[in-house]
Amino acid sequence: MDSEAYEMLRELFTTPHIDNMKVLKALISAKDDTLPLYDGATKKRVSLEPLRRKNVLLLISGLEFSHDELLILEQIYNESRAHTSSRLDNRYENRYELVWIPILDLNEGESTQRKQRQFEELQLTMPWFSVYHPSVISKPVIWFIQREWKYKNKPILVVLDPQGRVACPNAIHMMWIWGSAAFPFTSAREEALWKEETWRLELLVDGIDSEILNWIKDDKFIFLYGGNDPDWVRKFVREARRVAVASQINLEMVYVGKSNKSDQVQKVLDTISREKLPSHSWQEHSMIWFFWTRLESMLFSKIQLKQADDDSDLVMQEVKRLLSYDKMGGWIVLARGSRIIVNGHANTGLQTLMEYEDIWRVHAERDGFEPGFRDHYGKLHAVDNPCCRFEFSHAMGRIPEKLRCPECRRYMHMLTTFQCCHDETVDEAFLVSALAPPTI
Repeated sequence: MDSEAYEMLRELFTTPHIDNMKVLKALISAKDDTLPLYDGATKKRVSLEPLRRKNVLLLISGLEFSHDELLILEQIYNESRAHTSSRLDNRYENRYELVWIPILDLNEGESTQRKQRQFEELQLTMPWFSVYHPSVISKPVIWFIQREWKYKNKPILVVLDPQGRVACPNAIHMMWIWGSAAFPFTSAREEALWKEETWRLELLVDGIDSEILNWIKDDKFIFLYGGNDPDWVRKFVREARRVAVASQINLEMVYVGKSNKSDQVQKVLDTISREKLPSHSWQEHSMIWFFWTRLESMLFSKIQLKQADDDSDLVMQEVKRLLSYDKMGGWIVLARGSRIIVNGHANTGLQTLMEYEDIWRVHAERDGFEPGFRDHYGKLHAVDNPCCRFEFSHAMGRIPEKLRCPECRRYMHMLTTFQCCHDETVDEAFLVSALAPPTI
């Protein structure tokens, strides 16, 4: 019976419809409940009618939302709503609603009540629609979401157009990258935004730190740097300040953490604060989280569009390089205003600064600090040339079968890694899912 319902769902999404109601009823109202939704704005149960002939964004997840994640998502949601409310006289594709679809297994004995409480607490924090109870999402629907939409254990955002067709299989990446500017969150809009994008400092920090945007306007030299080694950070900041004074440049610095290992990042933040190192740092972990989430989303967006290995795509190659350096320990980005001069490895960047007086000071005085640093870094990097590495959690769903190295352009070796950073929780129920779809 469940297998038949699953097959009917697959067929439903290949059939044209005059509106989205048949699709939504199949996904959300499998048990013919007349009020299957909970309206986060009014705190009341409602029917599916508010979703009729609208773009519907299905936020599919477990209970793993962090406070920071929800806070930023709500901000983007409110901005997007304001964007569409001024255009209500336009066509229907300019109107949308967001619905949370929780994927939970509530048949686990003692943990059922705990998960139910977690669900209710999370539901109350959301200003958008959600299903009023996880049981509204049937087992065949969960199978469909896992198999067809590649959901595993990370939130995805499936966009349905007013006729119930999939307009984007996962818009969460473009939402993190561009926020409300990505409206109406379709794959076509995602491609259009990438065509407009260039490799510049604003791409990395836009929407996170307004102070850096002011530095960009003032055309200052700016070091963004990251890693989890307090000793390296201490040396790097002091060397950078020493060279800035010697070369008479106006330099700003900001530490932006690391993509994981939050406990070790906190030790670095404490070191910067305690020792009064002359560098800005993001003390709010939500800023660090958003920076790395946006960067990783850039890669996953391109993977979803099947454009991650485009040799002509400078932006993607540089994003991949930065993500790889982060996994290898640490990194630096040197920019002047908007223009990025060097996107490099931490140790090579430190060595470049340490060799200023002895090797490239004359070059910098003659031609300028920018070409001086860039050229000497390039020489050191050509000799050292560290390995590149990427890590993809199986929970991400859409993982590339192969990936080119951003440095040498060869295909990279694929390895399987088990890792524990002691600061992340894994939902064991989804390591080997009890809700796995039938083999077809």
